[in-house]
Amino acid sequence: MGLFKRRRLPAERRPDLGPDERVVAWAGATGDNVVVATNHGLWLPGAGERLGWHEIHKATWSGRQLAIIAAREVPVGDDAYAVMEDLPPLVVTLLDPDRVPEQVRVRVNKSIAHTSHHPLEEITGGRGGVRIVGRRVPGVNGLRWTARYDEGVDPALPGVAEHTRELVDWARSGVGTAS
Repeated sequence: MGLFKRRRLPAERRPDLGPDERVVAWAGATGDNVVVATNHGLWLPGAGERLGWHEIHKATWSGRQLAIIAAREVPVGDDAYAVMEDLPPLVVTLLDPDRVPEQVRVRVNKSIAHTSHHPLEEITGGRGGVRIVGRRVPGVNGLRWTARYDEGVDPALPGVAEHTRELVDWARSGVGTAS
């Protein structure tokens, strides 16, 4: 029965998968490239390494192009949480998308266990807030806690880091499990 037949990723296009990592979907992209979605993350053309689901801040699908906004950690010296900032968008044209857009949406959303936004106007002089996010990381017990400041918020301002730590502690305690 062809209905349940799965497409197989050609061996020469297969990335160097980690232990317990398996391909869940793949798509042909421009320039004889492929995009490979695994249970651990997304392999993009030319990246050379996997982008974990927990590292993807935003993904959009236009029907032909997959746009990914990944995040990187900004050093702040606090073990309770990581401060994240967006990287420039990565845009890949998928010639044969198959189930890749669906897997990206499902797995990025599934990685998010908690998200809440909190105003910081009193501390910052009227500017913005912070989003606290607890994310699941494949192969890691517990959640990875991150803070993403709104544009214009300086995390170095007095009181911002302390208040952020309190918000992360609050979220960790289970009080703030609602999105």
